Amino acid sequence: MSDPLIQVRDLVKIYTMGETEVRALASVSADIAQGEFIAVMGPSGSGKSTFMNLLGCLDHATSGEYRFAGERVSELDGDRLAQVRNRRVGFVFQHFNLLARTSALENVELPLLYAGLAKKDRVAKALRMLERVGLAPRAHHHPAQLSGGQQQRVAIARALVTEPLLILADEPTGALDSRTSLEIMALFQALNRQGMTVIVVTHENDVARFARRILRFRDGRIVSDEANAPLDAAAVLAVEPKAA
Repeated sequence: MSDPLIQVRDLVKIYTMGETEVRALASVSADIAQGEFIAVMGPSGSGKSTFMNLLGCLDHATSGEYRFAGERVSELDGDRLAQVRNRRVGFVFQHFNLLARTSALENVELPLLYAGLAKKDRVAKALRMLERVGLAPRAHHHPAQLSGGQQQRVAIARALVTEPLLILADEPTGALDSRTSLEIMALFQALNRQGMTVIVVTHENDVARFARRILRFRDGRIVSDEANAPLDAAAVLAVEPKAA
């Protein structure tokens, strides 16, 4: 049996605010296999966002061990951490984080520009990713010309363009209506069926019900780790009444 994609052992994260110490994570341990679809849940201040930031190599743990794809991430310096983050992790955020004055295509190209890929190769790869999320016909539209759901699809295409091992999505449906949220969850499920590891941070049970596993946080700890029989978002969407 192969090693997990992600292994965390006794992760602790303490933030110092003046003379006050805030323990955001308290001895968190978990294994996540390649190809899982996980929802990370918990109330505000439970530690779920801190956990996501550590998995995404956006921050260092105070103590504990984190291995990602066999690499001991917890021991990497800032430059190497940035390399792992930029090449192996794709991020999707609640408010899309698209550049307003550039096209969908150019937004998706951006990580490849930072990676030094030639223009021709960037365009070809970005177009493939937009096609993968069903937005190739809108490649030359700017964000203001796209609906919220279409903007999130562009953001997902941008997350995929570096061919990461992991997609981390932070409240990805928080700015969307219920039907559009279903469309985005159906897309995540499709990507997961193709082998992508997906972790969605959410406080909504309506989102978590589409994941295969649910980690619940409280007071900086994992208080439950449960398998879930996911609903098929595409099937739910098929019977969902369309808005008038």
